Amino acid sequence: MNELCKSDFTPRGELERLQLERLRKMAVYVRERIPFYQRKFAEKGVTENDLRSLEDMRRLPFTVKTDLRDNYPFGLFAAPMEEVVRIHCSSGTTGKPIVAGYTAADIKLWSEVMARSFSGVGITPRDIVQVAWGYGLFTGGLGAHYGLERLGATVIPISGGNTEKQVMLIQDMGVTIWCGTPSYCLHLIEVAHQMGVDLRKTKLRAGVFGAEPWTEGMREEIQARMGITAYDIYGLTEVIGPGVSCECSAQKGLHIFEDVFYPEIIDPKTLEPLSGEAEGELVITTLTKQGTPVIRYRTRDISRLYRDKCSCGRTICRMERVSGRSDDMLIIRGINVFPSQIESILLGIEGAQPHYQIVVDRQGAMDDMEVRVEVAESIFSDKVRELEKFERTVVNKIESVLGLRVHVKLMEPGSIERSMGKAKRVIDQRKEKQ
Repeated sequence: MNELCKSDFTPRGELERLQLERLRKMAVYVRERIPFYQRKFAEKGVTENDLRSLEDMRRLPFTVKTDLRDNYPFGLFAAPMEEVVRIHCSSGTTGKPIVAGYTAADIKLWSEVMARSFSGVGITPRDIVQVAWGYGLFTGGLGAHYGLERLGATVIPISGGNTEKQVMLIQDMGVTIWCGTPSYCLHLIEVAHQMGVDLRKTKLRAGVFGAEPWTEGMREEIQARMGITAYDIYGLTEVIGPGVSCECSAQKGLHIFEDVFYPEIIDPKTLEPLSGEAEGELVITTLTKQGTPVIRYRTRDISRLYRDKCSCGRTICRMERVSGRSDDMLIIRGINVFPSQIESILLGIEGAQPHYQIVVDRQGAMDDMEVRVEVAESIFSDKVRELEKFERTVVNKIESVLGLRVHVKLMEPGSIERSMGKAKRVIDQRKEKQ
């Protein structure tokens, strides 16, 4: 057994005692250091002394994404800034990002859970790994990079894009593992085919994929066309980044590193915890994170937990691959997009009407997003050149906030269907192609 993965095989009784001990310490930590949690705990009338068993977790308050947005940028930091060595961000619903701070201990922890993730899929120091997740404020690239180095593997930090070079390096450097989004991987396969390269004849043997939803059909296509075994990894910036859970060689669910992330499944309507293997919303509490710890964070991801021992021997629980969302968030090429973001942008553009639709489709292997926008009569009846200028303005505004390339289609007044109830803002045509 790899020494890094020792915690993955802890007997459940011992693991649960450790979880309770760490939960109690975390309750003290956030209550003493974060005014938001001081208020939340007081409203619930709860302290660490009320946590006598893990079942008492339900007495603690939830944390939701709007709490992180409302406390932008540093309101939920538990560590002083002189102890924060790195900041990562993900998109927020109004253009303000969700901010996560990391102490040196957090970076070490993150590196270790990523190393445990990669070790679980069989990556060793003998592997050469090409990391095609984005580097920068996005957590994917650097999270994978540090974890692979901790494991002792050789890392090629190519980031996303530059696809022909990606193919060249896979060939020339004898890459054995590829990490990135599944949709970009399918694009990579298509480009390789156009270059006359059969990736099945390279040294590639496995891939680790995450940052966006993908189906078993996509997995099977990637495995067949690339000649690899494709593994799923899960995480989110609000908790730590990738490395919250990852599949093992059994590919029967993603193991959650329960000694540092306590998982629950709740009913998203009643907010009551669900037992057994019931499907519901995944909720996560960080048990050791110092920079920006979270208590009962509602991920909005729909999954279920399996606590029986895995065939790989690990005792930590497994989560089912995320099957959907309990909110209206879209994930486009690894970027979180909320309809409310689009609405907020359009309301700030003179001449754009508050009537819009987002059409998401898959062009080849890549996701594509079109925003249909009604414009004022005066704009729509203007000269073609002025309409094109207005369209560029809308495109630039949306892309600057989302960091995502989009198409904009200007619509004449009254052309988008009205609804007496909840407006149908999103048309996701990807589901029809799964």
